[in-house]
Amino acid sequence: MREQQHQTLPGLWPFKNIFYGWAIVGTSVVVTFAQVPMYGPVLSVFVTPIEQELGWARWETAMAFTIGSLGGSIGSALVGNLLDRYGARTAVVVAGMLVTGALVGLAVMTEVWHFWGLFGLGRTAALTGVNLGVTVALGNWFIRKRGRAVSFMSIGLRAGQAFVPLLIATPIIVAYSWRHAYLALALIAFLFIALPGWLFIRRRPEDYGLRPDGAQPDEVAPRAAGAPPPDPDGEVSFTLAEAKRTPAFWLLTLATMTVIFAQTAVNVHAVPSVEDRGVSQSFSGAFVFIIMGTAAVSAYGWGALMDKMHVRWATAIATVFSAVAMIVLIFADDILMASVFGVLFGLGTGGWTISQTLLFANYFGRRHLGAIRGLSQLLAAPLSSFGAVLAGLLQTFTHSYTLAFLIFLGALVIVVVSLLLATPPRKPVSASQA
Repeated sequence: MREQQHQTLPGLWPFKNIFYGWAIVGTSVVVTFAQVPMYGPVLSVFVTPIEQELGWARWETAMAFTIGSLGGSIGSALVGNLLDRYGARTAVVVAGMLVTGALVGLAVMTEVWHFWGLFGLGRTAALTGVNLGVTVALGNWFIRKRGRAVSFMSIGLRAGQAFVPLLIATPIIVAYSWRHAYLALALIAFLFIALPGWLFIRRRPEDYGLRPDGAQPDEVAPRAAGAPPPDPDGEVSFTLAEAKRTPAFWLLTLATMTVIFAQTAVNVHAVPSVEDRGVSQSFSGAFVFIIMGTAAVSAYGWGALMDKMHVRWATAIATVFSAVAMIVLIFADDILMASVFGVLFGLGTGGWTISQTLLFANYFGRRHLGAIRGLSQLLAAPLSSFGAVLAGLLQTFTHSYTLAFLIFLGALVIVVVSLLLATPPRKPVSASQA
């Protein structure tokens, strides 16, 4: 039988004696950093300037975020199987081009429907092509070191959300306008999403004669008595059909949809909420930096913890941080209280950034991760996409965010309960496998 032919690793990767999975990690840091204009923390510093120029209500601004979140969930379900089959390279490149085009359009928009369509398209591309793409890629290249690998991606994402508002968006908005800021972010998206994605993202280590984590064949764990046959890498993988038959899949879907419902809405509305209570608009960049800087700094610690502690327990701890932060935000009316909220919410956000990737990968394996996560995100879409616009509507009609934040606090309690009930499944062994 003819020996299997392997593909060649990119020649631009200079570290030939280092496992190529770390090139995937480095690329994920860069591309997730550059996609952050399509996320709530960066959008939040644009809310007030856009409102002042164009007169839109908070719910109208939040609607664009909701449209993008819903589109991302639907898109993830559509491309999940394609990512499993062909890898994330093309998805990341196409997403980078779409995000770039959307940001250019945002710089010249004049009507609210322009905003809905352009931001919705850009966020859909970011969630579907960049976020899910690098998530699946990292899940394929790492198993034992998956938590630490994903933590670096988390650092890139949250560092982008910390530094882009503080050092790029807010200074340009103050010195020039929010339109100039969007043009600058468009250039960054093109240079740091599309180009690195094309040069370095690759599908699986097996395509290049490698194993996950850079392991040698004798490092693969032996099969436990009574367990189903593992993949060649030693990890048991569920198909989509098998995953759907487990209570854990539905509990994890409930947990992730509910935390996104609360977390993304707070990302969009935390800045305007403290501004409404008297905190200066000039503090907005620093405020977002505190939240996302804390998330970035804590990410490696969360990743290392989740490599040692079961992911659901660590995720429950992260959720408790977010819940306590919600209580603080309800009363935050000065810089000190806003900063305390920022640290607590940043800790919770840092943990959840990693666990959203690890939960499904660690529970169900890597072989069908794109399809499993894609379906979960589609099922979560109706609720998870609605949080930001709900908060905007409640603020418009009550002139306060208090009711919205109380609802999000209750949602986080549901998340903790769901995680505690999500017992890891065992894959059944068929007679032919025994």
